[in-house]
Amino acid sequence: MPGHDPEGHDPGTPEYDHPTGGWGSLRGVARIFGEERSRPMALKVLASLNRPKGVMCSSCAWAKPAKPHRFEFCENGAKATLWELTPKRADPDFFAAHSVEDLRGWHDHDLEGAGRLTHPMRYNPVSGHYEQGGWEEAFAEIGRELAAMPPERAVFYASGHAGLEAAYLYALFARAMGHQNLPQSSNMCHETTSVNLLQTIGTPVGTCTLEDFETCDAIFFFGQNTGSNSPRFLHVLQEAVKRGCRVVTFNPLRERGLIEFVNPQDALQMATNRATQISEHYFQLRPGGDVAVMAGMMKCVLAAEAARPGEVLDAGFLSAHTTGFEETRRAVEAFGWAEIEAASGLSRAMIETAAEVYMGAERVIGIYGMGLTQHVHGWLNLGMLVNLLLMRGNIGRPGTGISPVRGHSNVQGQRTVGVGEKSAHMPADRLRALFGITPPEAEGMNAVHAMQGLLEGRVDAVLSLGGNLLRALPDRERVEAAWPGLRLSVHVATKPNRSHLFPGQVSWILPCLGRTDEDIQATGPQASSMEDTFSHIYGSIGQASPPSEQVRSEVAIVAGIAAATLPADPRMPWAEWVANYDRIRDLIEATFPEDFARFNERLHQPGGFYRGNPARERVWKTESGRAEFTVPPGLSALGQAPEGAEMTLITLRSNDQFNTTIYGFSDRLRGLEGGRDIVLISPAEMARLGLAEGQRVTLRTALQDGIRREVAGLRLVGYDLPGACVAGYYPELNPLVPLDYHEERSQTPAYKGVPVTILAA
Repeated sequence: MPGHDPEGHDPGTPEYDHPTGGWGSLRGVARIFGEERSRPMALKVLASLNRPKGVMCSSCAWAKPAKPHRFEFCENGAKATLWELTPKRADPDFFAAHSVEDLRGWHDHDLEGAGRLTHPMRYNPVSGHYEQGGWEEAFAEIGRELAAMPPERAVFYASGHAGLEAAYLYALFARAMGHQNLPQSSNMCHETTSVNLLQTIGTPVGTCTLEDFETCDAIFFFGQNTGSNSPRFLHVLQEAVKRGCRVVTFNPLRERGLIEFVNPQDALQMATNRATQISEHYFQLRPGGDVAVMAGMMKCVLAAEAARPGEVLDAGFLSAHTTGFEETRRAVEAFGWAEIEAASGLSRAMIETAAEVYMGAERVIGIYGMGLTQHVHGWLNLGMLVNLLLMRGNIGRPGTGISPVRGHSNVQGQRTVGVGEKSAHMPADRLRALFGITPPEAEGMNAVHAMQGLLEGRVDAVLSLGGNLLRALPDRERVEAAWPGLRLSVHVATKPNRSHLFPGQVSWILPCLGRTDEDIQATGPQASSMEDTFSHIYGSIGQASPPSEQVRSEVAIVAGIAAATLPADPRMPWAEWVANYDRIRDLIEATFPEDFARFNERLHQPGGFYRGNPARERVWKTESGRAEFTVPPGLSALGQAPEGAEMTLITLRSNDQFNTTIYGFSDRLRGLEGGRDIVLISPAEMARLGLAEGQRVTLRTALQDGIRREVAGLRLVGYDLPGACVAGYYPELNPLVPLDYHEERSQTPAYKGVPVTILAA
């Protein structure tokens, strides 16, 4: 496209001209430290982050090394910790002063900035305010409402915040009640991984561990923004690059974390500001063009094998461990270079350069983020990445593997202990043996299905264990309008957020402990646990005093609601489980013995304990018993664009944001400051469409289903992007994404590839 260089920044558009990390990162932390009026306890908690018997960060799911750095936290982790430790309080006086209608006019940043919740609050539809209630009153009313409705009309949502103990009880509660409607935050981001890796290599999670990055020769990144999403990863990448590992990145946007990095814990680097270059090659491909890139790289590998038989492919591995290679070979060879270049937005020479790096490496890791999963054909993205790795045996040996980088700190772990809508997520035979319950046979609803049920009047109750579900969902305006029709809405939360402002007929906000808070129960201080992106389990012990004596743990809240809903049963002693979390971990071990052997004994093991992964051992739990190649039917991960669609929209998170939490209005690592009501577009595309820098426009969804979806008042900002695409912030642009515009197999919303048109104001 004119004006766009896929391997070089357009100097006429904004870009952060400093490395990731460095002084900019420290200034970002200092700003939040001051804004939140942080106290000495904050420094104590930060010093303990991600250390054995310390506090496990509530931000990303990156690994906690056995030998931590002096400061084992990043800018994002520090912001999340200080945000939680704020002395500000959203107490009963706050809600008395502000009606729900008033609070709907507040920005997300200001809502959470009001501070920590301190008391159970019940919505009064007469006054329009939340009013203070008691815990026993809350449990009794919620229990009555749930017990009175058919189980299949209740939905239990979980964000990735709650520890394994609360998540396990939540999953058990739902099944004991009689349903499996357990949508989770992974439904919005990495469910594509859970569904499709299971089909291709027999595991729903990545195959790498932290140790693999010590021996890999090349790393290929697809659709991942390490600098903003998991900055501690940059330490690992820096060390890998220093020993000679080669990094190649494919992303429509140039993200600073994968360009260069200054380690804030390296005094010499900080003094000289001499950065480590991370990516040897950085290619800005078209949205959805990853399939074409990987097809092109596979063509190069096949051509090299034809020229040097037996020297390029791992023939022994392919024969012994895979199926479908010949069909895939034929499909890839049938694609022409002209169509590969058109679909990818890259030249043949660029793709050949990447392929040379791949073929020159003995051990390769493939890394990806939501740039691969949040597409209509996300399954094909993952299938092609698996294909590429399988060709040279790059799964199932040290220094190799496929590695999704998870966002929320325990989103993977919650699924491991049963939070999910499928019967396979929690073994029915063990539930019968342990608790005498007959689990439901009908599969439950994921997030998209649950919201479709809400719109169709098939859902009466939504319980949210953390998170800001209404803000995270696609089709937000339609869902917000339907939400007050619920009979019951319950939010377990640390701070107020937008989801609380659309109460059902009976609505409660229940304040819970944060990861940093001490959790004292009848038998003394308690630890919770979580799983990282590499399938390692860690214990976490809070250190700060809770924001009020009325705040309870997520374990206590889940157990309190369950006890009030279900008939009393000595096999489910909810109060006893709350008193001692060791007993819950014993139950987790009994339910999932292969993953959690000696759980309590290993809880605080430095570096976490590994629960294992069969694909890492080249044991393929697929239908065929082998790793399965994916035959590509086409070259794009995008859905079919309707006639009249001008652009593909990519949604983004800023450097000052974690999921739906907005810490501020600085997107420093992209060179953007100020408001979030912007649309990024290349100058060449702006000129082609007759638009101007700073002009206010409306984005309208080009998909036609009889519903008009648009977001107005957006300011155009010229930015270095491929042609025919625009970018803007999540969650502000979620109203443009139809609920049924999602990945075909997992129903993950296609936030990274929405066809839109631009309307001048």
